Amino acid sequence: MNQRTTSSSWALGIVQALELGGVDCRQLFVELGMDYEALADPDERFPQDGMTRLWQRAVEVSGNPAIGLNLAQVMRPGAMHVVGYALMSSRTLKDGFARLVRYQRIIAEGADLNFVAEPDRYALTLAIHGDRLPPARQSAEASLASTLAFCRWLTGRPLTPLEVRFQGEPPAELEPYRRSFQAPLQFNARHYALIFQRSDMETALPTANESLARLHDRFAGEYLARFDSNRVTHQARQALCRLLPQGEPKRVAVAQALHLSERTLQRRLQQEGTSFQQLLDDSRRELAGQYLAQPSLTVLEIAYLLGFADPSNFFRAFRRWFGTTPGEYRADSERRD
Repeated sequence: MNQRTTSSSWALGIVQALELGGVDCRQLFVELGMDYEALADPDERFPQDGMTRLWQRAVEVSGNPAIGLNLAQVMRPGAMHVVGYALMSSRTLKDGFARLVRYQRIIAEGADLNFVAEPDRYALTLAIHGDRLPPARQSAEASLASTLAFCRWLTGRPLTPLEVRFQGEPPAELEPYRRSFQAPLQFNARHYALIFQRSDMETALPTANESLARLHDRFAGEYLARFDSNRVTHQARQALCRLLPQGEPKRVAVAQALHLSERTLQRRLQQEGTSFQQLLDDSRRELAGQYLAQPSLTVLEIAYLLGFADPSNFFRAFRRWFGTTPGEYRADSERRD
């Protein structure tokens, strides 16, 4: 199956953030079998699991679980490839976030963004998906912190979210998070998210330029057209992750979400070395591990979030995936932590 990948520009930003924290990334790249010199190639991409291992080793080497927050200090438009410049030239942050959601996979395929209008606020929600490895929480924290820092830089003022939400338990040291976000923090949330006032999202940006925005849209569209020509696996997996909480997705529903016929979807998946059923099974297995890392979710809730109408089917599938029960898996994970 095709691996999710991260753009070299985003990987370079992460490396700069880790090096700011005293980590010798050149040495870690050698240790992990990754090419440090490829960071200078704007067309290069790095495997998602490689970036996860980089985060894990960086935390071990530095002893700093909050090291992902450093990305806010080195954030620049180029770190997001053409997407950063498209956001800069947008009329408002609301328009910019719509572009960020649309073009996110140029930056990194492991992230799934949504920008939702609520009655009195806007929510930018983030889910990080791994491949064979569960994603590092530092990856999500880095994304939230750097996005907020970029917004503050764009607007030229100390933009303050109404709330910042995190999956998982609060860290032992909260001060780095308070300092970085300067906003109310909520843990054990369903999604990572930045919650903004409507007025902050709808204020005109000083960097707005409609002509440049159209040009950047064209560049981003052309990149995605090339990139997506053989990446239906990734798109189908993202669609599955969104549809699973509504019940087991049918192939026709995923095909419709991708604006493809069932036959075309089946053929493209086959060309990429997988099948719809294999993709569904892999996506459920991956999400099961992520959901069990969230203490606020019961095993029964996880079964339904994965689209299992009958929890007993979830238990059988879980034992096939991991050779143990969900409860034993969660207990083992807590002991390791």
